[in-house]
Amino acid sequence: MLTNYKLVIFDWDGTVMDSVARIVSSLKEAARLTGGLPELSADELKQMIGLSLDKGYCYLYPNAPLDKLDEWKKHYGEQFRDFNTTPHALYDGVVDVLTALKEKGYVLAVATGKSRIGLDRVMLETDTGHFFAATRTADLTASKPDPLMILELLDELNVQPHEAIMVGDTSHDMLLAQQAGVDAIGITWGVHDEAVLSDYSPVAIIASLDALI
Repeated sequence: MLTNYKLVIFDWDGTVMDSVARIVSSLKEAARLTGGLPELSADELKQMIGLSLDKGYCYLYPNAPLDKLDEWKKHYGEQFRDFNTTPHALYDGVVDVLTALKEKGYVLAVATGKSRIGLDRVMLETDTGHFFAATRTADLTASKPDPLMILELLDELNVQPHEAIMVGDTSHDMLLAQQAGVDAIGITWGVHDEAVLSDYSPVAIIASLDALI
């Protein structure tokens, strides 16, 4: 599956880390605490996973006033980081997969909708930072599906688009790859199912990261 590639770029939430439930419940509570935002279902809320918080707010609440954005972001960050007890951990077997890919000589990177502080924190908690040669977060570059995130990684790592592949669980990841001119692999243990992911013509759709090795 990865024979023709040098660089494997991973999304984080819903791809490497089983954090969808924690994100959704944090979003729900952030909206309640902010007030004046429509009540959305869990399925509606999870559609923004992968986007930056700024872009996600506009995606979820297109008619909401922008003056509530900073308060909503503050509540979300506090909920996810400090108050939410919903478990979030690496998916089973992820460390083994990352280890095997590194041993086979692949360069690994991350392109995520998380903030830099958020990604650094979870990488420290999971002791996974050493696997990745470079990372991009949505607060320090353009949010998905803008291709800049991947284009910056390609430039930093001196890799051509045809030598890279994106692995992600959402339509945002698939569209990001398309717009950056790189291939993609969809994974179904996160947000979107095979029917959604297949609309973007990934080279493969897998049920778990184990399939990469």
